[in-house]
Amino acid sequence: MQEKKTYTVDIDGTTITATITDLADQADGAVLVEAGDTVVFVTAMMSDHEATQDYFPLSVDFEERFYSVGAILGSRFVRREGRPSQEAVLNARIIDRTIRPLFPKGLRREVQIIATVLSFGTYNPDTLALLGTSLALGISRIPWNGPVGGVRLSGSGNDWTLFTPFDRAKRMDSHILLCGTGDVITMIEAEGVGISEESVVTVGESALSHIKTLQTFQEEIIREIGKEKMAVEPPKLSDEAERIFESSIRPNLHNALFSPDQKMSSVRESWVKKFTESDCSDDLSVALEHFENVADTIIHDEAIDNGRRADGRGVDEVRPLYAQAGGVSSRLHGSGIFYRGGTHVFTALTLGSPGDALMLNTVEDPDRDERFMHHYNFPPYSSGETGRVGSPKRREIGHGALAEKALRGVLPSQDEFPYTMRLVSECFASNGSTSMGSVCASTLALMDGGVPIKEPVAGIAIGLMQRGDKSVVLTDIQGPEDHHGDMDFKVAGTRSGITAIQMDVKINGITIPILTEALDRAKSARHAILETITNEIAVPRDSLSQHAPHLATLSINPDMIGMIIGTGGKTINTIRTDSGVDSIDVEDDGTVTIAGSQEAVSVAKQRIQEITSPVEVGDTFDGAVKTVRDFGAFVELTPTKDGMVHVSELSPTHIDTVESVLSVGDVVPVVVKEVRPDGRIALSVKDRDPTFFDNVVPKESNKHAAPTNHTKKRSSRRGRRGNR
Repeated sequence: MQEKKTYTVDIDGTTITATITDLADQADGAVLVEAGDTVVFVTAMMSDHEATQDYFPLSVDFEERFYSVGAILGSRFVRREGRPSQEAVLNARIIDRTIRPLFPKGLRREVQIIATVLSFGTYNPDTLALLGTSLALGISRIPWNGPVGGVRLSGSGNDWTLFTPFDRAKRMDSHILLCGTGDVITMIEAEGVGISEESVVTVGESALSHIKTLQTFQEEIIREIGKEKMAVEPPKLSDEAERIFESSIRPNLHNALFSPDQKMSSVRESWVKKFTESDCSDDLSVALEHFENVADTIIHDEAIDNGRRADGRGVDEVRPLYAQAGGVSSRLHGSGIFYRGGTHVFTALTLGSPGDALMLNTVEDPDRDERFMHHYNFPPYSSGETGRVGSPKRREIGHGALAEKALRGVLPSQDEFPYTMRLVSECFASNGSTSMGSVCASTLALMDGGVPIKEPVAGIAIGLMQRGDKSVVLTDIQGPEDHHGDMDFKVAGTRSGITAIQMDVKINGITIPILTEALDRAKSARHAILETITNEIAVPRDSLSQHAPHLATLSINPDMIGMIIGTGGKTINTIRTDSGVDSIDVEDDGTVTIAGSQEAVSVAKQRIQEITSPVEVGDTFDGAVKTVRDFGAFVELTPTKDGMVHVSELSPTHIDTVESVLSVGDVVPVVVKEVRPDGRIALSVKDRDPTFFDNVVPKESNKHAAPTNHTKKRSSRRGRRGNR
């Protein structure tokens, strides 16, 4: 029989159930968390052996299963889940960034969290997975200074709702996910349209009160069934090794940290050499960790006690800025280059047709097309290193998604601008917050490409140095401050408000006053960067690149979609080939989008209009004869419509046989005489041109003669009533 114990808590009217079960009794901790009909199973596991790495090897996996939404997804040939979706990677990062600061320093055993979505129903599983992670760690032997909780609020302005059902939340334009311990904030993820700094603070205060409830709920469970935590003793450098470090390394380290070149690597190499040449019995990893800890202390002490930064700037000063819109190559549809100190980012814009949209087939979005994409690349040379180049890592996926969130709210609607947009940011040099540099370079690329964005967007990273009850907030953190600092607070937005936030900390969390100050600093810096951007390009260019595809959109009756497609796609493929367009996309609602050169698009559009326009009495055509019969001839009006000319409608004078004056392929002028209820169309030549057959030589005696002007092998529509 299964052993389990169930606990419940109410958060703003939503009941959350946590079940401690023996379902995975080999794991150190396992919890089943449920709200509504969303169920997540989370396990926590710690290795029994110390890892060889000189860092804490934590891994978090967020596993989505297609069965959780009652669907068999995947490709036609592969129905098994493959690599994690982008949403799964981002959810795993949310958990990682929230729990990582709370592990004790010196822990070197591998810890793995696996959150498996068993049922994806009413609510987003991300906050439930975080709660399950916190509980699984809390009741296990794994040393950890939790518990934590997270809540997501959706809405806009001052109207925010907690635990909004997933399908309703997707239709809202602003979201804030805030995690913490009840007293302090450990992680923030936000996306929106013009969120005010005041709203973020208000939401933060409200969220912390709910997180406190979750924290109390977990503490009661941990007290009841939690295991004793494994003790962690951080390794300490021997007195002899520390004496060598203090006498020969610390002065050089201090100078390197505050020199313009910041050649930390040479000081580190010097320490490794002196340490290995000494008789000290310490492990090298302990010596290297001591090096990092001392550097961390120096950076903190100088910032807190003296207001001194590595590059000599003031605590609220932004590094030198440079913005360039275009100028790289005329082949690009749009480009932007942005410098902020030693961080240099290039972004390229590519415009495509609606058919170039990303087709999503995931648990969260089983059938959705994404018309805007931002991809972020961070090559190893950008940080002065060598390394593997290949598929994007989790960090690249996360930073790309952050910039995408920052820009999504200012994009034009599909009705205004039907293009698919892809931005690719190449981080060519990194010295602090390339993700926010990508936002700025991407704004320049969009405006250079003529995309009518609502407002320019800029981003900045704010840092923190904290020691005891003393702290200092730093504007525009660079490499050493990012590496040794206590907070990385990225804020992107326009002059009207915030569009995205991502905050990580390396301490137990930050308070509301620190959050408020960081938001104010970010606002001032953002406005300064926006001024640099708008000085380079004030508004989007008024035309697209000559190399961008030309788009034309028209609406047809959905009942006529089959006429455009044709049997087996024959009609639409013929239009595409004959006109030379790049693509023709047809939506279920009858929206047709044509992409290609302006001339090709015009031809294809006319053909589609000919096919879909209803034929009415009085319309005139120059149509090719398709079939000749004793009683008359069938004439092609459009690629999908024929009409019949009775022998009596050929000429005012008597014609013995149709075959004597017409052959298949002859082009004749006709007018629509009648459109019958069953769709059949009656045509007349004599009502259009009574003299057309006057000079025609009978076919029997003319079959070897040169073709007359009415035997052309093409069909074209001259127009409606005006060309009769």
